[in-house]
Amino acid sequence: MSIWDYANPKRFMQTSGAILPWIAVGSVICLTSGLIWGFFFTPDAEKFGSTVKIIYLHVPSAMLAISAWMMMLVASLIWLIRRHHVSALSAKAAAPIGLTFTVIGLVTGAIWGQPMWGTWWAWDPRLTSFLILGLFYLGYIALWQAIEDPDTAADLTSILCIVGSVFAFLSRYAVLFWNQGLHQGASLSLDKKENVSDVYWFPLLICITGFVLLFVSLVLVRTRSEIRKRRLQAIITRERFA
Repeated sequence: MSIWDYANPKRFMQTSGAILPWIAVGSVICLTSGLIWGFFFTPDAEKFGSTVKIIYLHVPSAMLAISAWMMMLVASLIWLIRRHHVSALSAKAAAPIGLTFTVIGLVTGAIWGQPMWGTWWAWDPRLTSFLILGLFYLGYIALWQAIEDPDTAADLTSILCIVGSVFAFLSRYAVLFWNQGLHQGASLSLDKKENVSDVYWFPLLICITGFVLLFVSLVLVRTRSEIRKRRLQAIITRERFA
């Protein structure tokens, strides 16, 4: 069986319907256990106090905000090259979820930044590119809503997604390109000097796993809804001209 077989809406609906409950349950288990462990059973940090625990929301949401756009990029490229409607609909479905994660990342980052840096916001390269990424999310969603023809909308939003990927990339790696700025390095790194302590690292990994499973669950739910909506529109159109 080829991966392209899942571009068939019927096959996608069958497969996603079978795995969706398991992914959803996994996300609930990981999020519940990770957040409870992180917020209630980890100590305050010597330097940051209890504010360090915001990483259990901030780090996963920021990672998923960027990863969601990269997933949309892959789906958009598949649409432009292979013209598979499921890929275009999955990119459309992921956008509001990615925007939500971006907002969570910005808000939790501001909550962290005020006591740590003495300001709610700074025009740091990474923060600025992350904010611009959020604006691209808004533009992407608005463009889908503004164009009636779904194939034309998929074409134009795919191009927009390619352009916006520059800022998704900068949001992830800006601290490597510019040394100035308030934002610290990655919390999860192969470099032990940059990595968080194990006492925070293990619950953080569980939270990230939960957020990833939540993202996949929501994308599947929204993609299935988009397919049903497309089918309903086709039926209405066919009956109208029958």
